[in-house]
Amino acid sequence: MTMDARKQRVLQAIVALYGLEGEPVGSSVLANYFDMAVSSATLRNEMAALTKLGLLEQPHTSAGRVPSAKGYRYYLDNLLTSDQPLDRVTRARVDAVFASLDHEPEKLAAGAAKALAAISGCTAAVSTPCAEDLCIAHYEVVQVGRSAAAVLAVTTAGYVRTRVARVRTGLSREAAAALAALLNRNLTFVAPVDLSPRLLAELCSQIDPELVPVISAAAAILQDSVKPHVFLGGEQYLLNWPQLDGKVGDILTLLNDEEQAADLIAPPADRNESVLLGEDLEPQIPGMCIVSDRYLVGGGLWGSIALIGPTRMPFQKLMPLLHYFADQLGEGMSGKRKDTPQAAAPRRTVIYKEDLE
Repeated sequence: MTMDARKQRVLQAIVALYGLEGEPVGSSVLANYFDMAVSSATLRNEMAALTKLGLLEQPHTSAGRVPSAKGYRYYLDNLLTSDQPLDRVTRARVDAVFASLDHEPEKLAAGAAKALAAISGCTAAVSTPCAEDLCIAHYEVVQVGRSAAAVLAVTTAGYVRTRVARVRTGLSREAAAALAALLNRNLTFVAPVDLSPRLLAELCSQIDPELVPVISAAAAILQDSVKPHVFLGGEQYLLNWPQLDGKVGDILTLLNDEEQAADLIAPPADRNESVLLGEDLEPQIPGMCIVSDRYLVGGGLWGSIALIGPTRMPFQKLMPLLHYFADQLGEGMSGKRKDTPQAAAPRRTVIYKEDLE
């Protein structure tokens, strides 16, 4: 049995209807969706064929059909189509959100995640910009209390990293300035792979042993600089989806591992967007879906933005929203502010086709 054009249209329709209503789709509902252009009997035959192919499932004997994991994967791999712009009202709302956000990279990422979650009704995740050649552009050392010093570092992506080092003897203003100068001479624009034990030992030999924790803190920031930070928003929305009952704890455990979450929401190198099903994970989380988009900052820097929810998310509504957020996030991260809201430039968008004619 092969997938002809009519079977593909039926699968498209069931994905769209199940995504909107959350109820199994019967032949009568499907016939109305096609405006009675196809009889209920013919549609029942096609639904039975799709079930035999493993693309649909029948939750109950008398119920309609829902897409299976295999059906969603077939749809994602073969039936995603065309461009669809975000509606004007939602676009204006997103523009207003970005106009109000702090455009310091980490604050912008955190604010965008919360705003995307609020507008979409799904959990959202945003990673900060990263690149293989990301490094530290500037260090500062500041005394914070009698026995602590804060090491602040500005990365070449423009965001700030901070670590606190314990210094028993305290830190004078002059000593802090000298340490900052030492770090800026030796550890700025250095790739983490070049941070050798020999280099660290040489730096430590030039200072009082009591101040070595400051060097260790600066080195830790440098090693961490190539790792994107991930901000979540709307974790509570996972509780709204019956399809995810009993799985929310596993999903949050997955997302709260920052390194693992960054990998999960990053599209493959050869694509701007991706859709990852829970069945693709190890261990599997059936019924979960992660829809990701890449935002570009410039200079080789990029980050990821994603929606996390069930496989029956209303993709035809959410994908244009995700892509518009990615466009605005890229502009915000690169420092390009718009004085007045404008329509987004056309871009390749992955959506579920609404027009099945």
